[in-house]
Amino acid sequence: MITTEVRGETLWLLPQRAVYWPRVGALIIADAHFGKAATFRAGGIPVPGGTTAEMLRRLSAALDATAATRLLVLGDLLHARAGRAPEMLAQVAAWHAARPALRVTLIRGNHDSRAGDPPGEWGVECLDAPVVELPFTWHHQPPPVAQDSYPVLPNKEAQDKNPVPQQGYPIAGHVHPAVALGGNGRAMTLPCFYFGRDYALLPAFGEFTGTAVIRPRPGESVFVLAGDEIVPKPV
Repeated sequence: MITTEVRGETLWLLPQRAVYWPRVGALIIADAHFGKAATFRAGGIPVPGGTTAEMLRRLSAALDATAATRLLVLGDLLHARAGRAPEMLAQVAAWHAARPALRVTLIRGNHDSRAGDPPGEWGVECLDAPVVELPFTWHHQPPPVAQDSYPVLPNKEAQDKNPVPQQGYPIAGHVHPAVALGGNGRAMTLPCFYFGRDYALLPAFGEFTGTAVIRPRPGESVFVLAGDEIVPKPV
C-alpha cells in the first residue's frame, strides 16, 4: 500500500488494484468485467475458469485491509449479457450477502449499458456519470478535455478538443492504463494508477482485461503495480 495526496485528500493505493478514500470510508475500483471469461466460453473460446472467485478474493482482501463501508465501482462491473452465467451471478450475490452492511454503487460504463444492470440480489445502486462528491467527480470514461491532455495513444473516444469545466477532479476507469518498462526486446507492460493534470485513471480491477499504454507528462503522477508492490514511476 502507498498513499498519495490528491486535491487535498489522502488516498491509499492498494495492490489489489483499488483506491481507498479514508475520509469517507470508500473503496474505489473500476472495470471488474465480471462474466468476461464466461462470455468468451459462450463464444466457443476456451479460457480458464476461476476468475470470479479470484476477483472476489482480492476484493475481500482490500475491504478487510481498509475496513471500508462503501464500494464504488467506476463502470464495467459486468462485461456482457452473454457472460451473465448463473454460477457467476450466484457467487457475487452470496459474496455481498455475507457483507450486508457494505453499500455498493456502480457508475454505469459502456459495457454495463450492454450487459444490463446487475441483478437485484447483488444490492447495487446504479448511477449515471458524472457523480459529484467533492473534491472529486466519478466517471467511467475520462471526461472531454483538450485533446493534447490525453495521455493515451489517439483513439476514437478521445477526440473532443474543447475543454469542459469540471465541478471537481475527475477520477475514471475505462482506459485500463499501463506503462511499458524496459527495452531492447525485454519490455514489459504493467498496469498503473495515473493522476494527471486533468483527471485520474484507475487500473482495471479485472485481470482478464487488456491495457492501454499511457504517456504521462512531466509533473503528473504514475504508480506502477508490480505484483504485490506499488512503485512510483518518475515522469
